[in-house]
Amino acid sequence: MNKKIAVIGAGSWGTALSMVLSDNGYNVSLWSHRKQQAEEIQKQHTNEKYLPGVVLSNSIKGTDRLDEALKDASALLLVVPAKAMRDVLKQIREKLNHPLLFIHGVKGIEPGSFKRMSEVIMEEIPESLRSGIVVLSGPSHAEEVSLRHPTTVAVASPNAQAAKTAQDLFFNHYFRVYTNEDMIGVEIGGALKNIIALGAGMLDGLGYGDNAKAALITRGLAEISRLGTKLGAYPLTFIGLTGMGDLIVTCTSVHSRNWRAGNMLGKGQKLDEVLRSMGMVVEGVRTAEAAHALAERLNIEMPITTAIYQVLFEGKHPKNAVDELMDRDKKDEIAPLTHSLNERMEQKH
Repeated sequence: MNKKIAVIGAGSWGTALSMVLSDNGYNVSLWSHRKQQAEEIQKQHTNEKYLPGVVLSNSIKGTDRLDEALKDASALLLVVPAKAMRDVLKQIREKLNHPLLFIHGVKGIEPGSFKRMSEVIMEEIPESLRSGIVVLSGPSHAEEVSLRHPTTVAVASPNAQAAKTAQDLFFNHYFRVYTNEDMIGVEIGGALKNIIALGAGMLDGLGYGDNAKAALITRGLAEISRLGTKLGAYPLTFIGLTGMGDLIVTCTSVHSRNWRAGNMLGKGQKLDEVLRSMGMVVEGVRTAEAAHALAERLNIEMPITTAIYQVLFEGKHPKNAVDELMDRDKKDEIAPLTHSLNERMEQKH
């Protein structure tokens, strides 16, 4: 494979993954739509807003020109906000003149259409210009990856060779990469865990303890699994790295933007002021809107997601949302999950 990789999106995750690629011997063209940021990366070898104190290798070149980023690249890594993905792909399509492997590390769902990122790529990039589509996801804070702390993720694609190529690109002694054929499950797990992380932050902001958080994570995973399997995912994906693994790390760490946003909401701040103070994209907010709409469309029970949606968009106080969840009718814990598994197995055969 050509030794140049184009990374589209110079936030914390795009920059951290660029460092992994650089450590593996690749030349990285890291694209930002902000000229000042691209120049900082190119000239100072830093990205202080997103990864303060981290020094970037000389093999990571900053640019604000897509044609320059794409030239001679053999693979492309997309790490842009979900809401910007389609517009960025349209720009890439205009500049691209040779097929690339498309890898994305975006943990979100497109607002409005409620489509997964791989679906958006398929719609916007002709098959003649892509040699495969892969999603990279898992429990992986950019801050820790940039410090080369041990991290494990998965790359998923129905195209086994494309997944293997992506695995080879990123695998090294601190960044362990598994392959997975369930792209739907990996994308849904990565997107929906951000909703539950918002809820975890709200619980901490309200002053509740570990009991409540453990319940939220566990029952949140049940909701993610119900929606995911309905969309065609394999149930066991959700107990793996991109399901339970990512859910744990995002719900329990101050590195998580979604946890931090939820924490501020739990302490009584309004959504608008929370998003202003964050200064970065909080994917869980729009994903909550998408998941709520999908659950209603598909007639899937997702009470935690509904409660978080009501806090975000209907002004419900987080404490009232928790009280209502605790007062719901008595339920059986396992039966709905067993039904989802049986239903998915029937579809597969």
